[in-house]
Amino acid sequence: GMAGAAARGPLPLPVLLLLLLPAATAEPELRFRPPAEAPVRLFTEPELARYDGHQEGQPIYLAVKGVVFDVTSGKEFYGKGAPYNALVGKDSTRGVAKMSLDPADLTHDTTGLTEEELKSLDDIFNNVYKAKYPIVGYTSRRILNEDGSPNLDFKPEDQPHFSIKDEF
Repeated sequence: GMAGAAARGPLPLPVLLLLLLPAATAEPELRFRPPAEAPVRLFTEPELARYDGHQEGQPIYLAVKGVVFDVTSGKEFYGKGAPYNALVGKDSTRGVAKMSLDPADLTHDTTGLTEEELKSLDDIFNNVYKAKYPIVGYTSRRILNEDGSPNLDFKPEDQPHFSIKDEF
């Protein structure tokens, strides 16, 4: 009779409130949560050095401008014994800018580079590395200040889309 009809009708208000309550209490918290992106991973030099392509089954990482890229899919360029293997496991910004594999150039340091080399660096950074390889983190030099405190100006690189291109 009546009981059956009531069960099929709209929920009584207290029950409705109870159902909505968890959502209502969780809401303010969500506002302060950072965007749901992968956490920023910080690489020290020794950590980055582990990903130099010499260990079978380990990913291969290369940093340019303090941004660490996973270049494993370019194994034939970056793997052990491959032509650009010297660049990986470290920040090779200067080498990329100068198109140089000279050990002296395999450094983050861009002091004294020419306008042309700096432009070339940006082109390769954007059109090869950012277009082709996923970003897995940043060097500690990019995220931290000299004294080890967090660099408040740090902004992660945007990488909205990959377009797989041939290597330069």
